[in-house]
Amino acid sequence: MTDTIRIIGIDPGLRRTGWGIIETLGNSLRFVASGTVTSDGDMDLASRLCQLHDGLAEVVHAYRPDEAAVEQTFVNKDAVATLKLGQARGVVMLVPARAGLRVSEYAPNAVKKAVIGVGHGEKQQIHMMLKILMPKATFIGNDAADALAIAICHAHNRGGERMRKVLASA
Repeated sequence: MTDTIRIIGIDPGLRRTGWGIIETLGNSLRFVASGTVTSDGDMDLASRLCQLHDGLAEVVHAYRPDEAAVEQTFVNKDAVATLKLGQARGVVMLVPARAGLRVSEYAPNAVKKAVIGVGHGEKQQIHMMLKILMPKATFIGNDAADALAIAICHAHNRGGERMRKVLASA
């Protein structure tokens, strides 16, 4: 018998970090929760990173996921913004890792392909497919929706990862 796996998907951002939690049993997906952790733009960078850490740590503690997935960072034209996003992403990866979770990373195009079937698409298409895949899903804003999509991408890809490990150890 296969066990239910609880996955947290995380969409990193310095102002808003989206999170979404799903459970997967075989090929079925079940929505658990979603939301956004925010930081105060009037505070210094270190304090904002602490806000993201503490907020996400509360989510991980409350929902106790088994695995985590984070969207990979894309490079902006603005080097300072890219660096700040990278720092927020570091915090976002640290929280589940400190909780003992394996953290997988997915490119934005891989996430879109897993959810809408193509690597390029609009946010509205992701929202629509989330409602089809998990009719009970609730999410406010693009950050939480993207985080759910990241969790779904991981659910679709985790079986392949297990198989690669089995084959590598043989």
